Amino acid sequence: MSTQENVQIVKHFFAAMARSDKPGLQALSAEDIEWIIPGEGWPLAGTHRGHQGLEDLLQKACEMETSFPDPTEFVAQGDRVLMVGFVTEKVKATNRTFEDHFVFAVIVRNGKVTNIREYIDTQALARSSVIARAVGAN
Repeated sequence: MSTQENVQIVKHFFAAMARSDKPGLQALSAEDIEWIIPGEGWPLAGTHRGHQGLEDLLQKACEMETSFPDPTEFVAQGDRVLMVGFVTEKVKATNRTFEDHFVFAVIVRNGKVTNIREYIDTQALARSSVIARAVGAN
């Protein structure tokens, strides 16, 4: 597939994610997809594998409200597409917000998303996911 076709597949994949479109996500992803989100101490961290892992991740993502205030940039070479952007999110359970500049490194092979590796501010996400335990804690 061409580089531009790979970019379109990634755009469609994340549009399906935003709509919580499970059949659309499965159609655009390989059965053995691997999505790596670094960090610990927040709901989305970990390595998510296969369509079931993708579905579990989608369910956890519903625990957050996301806003993309700036257009996302896509940079592609061969089967790799980098999605570069800025996001504002709120963790519903804690009602805490955070801002994050991110890069998603996405591999597309044979018309399917096969691997996603996120590069994000894991500390901001973890801080927003922790419920304050002490009076006056932020």
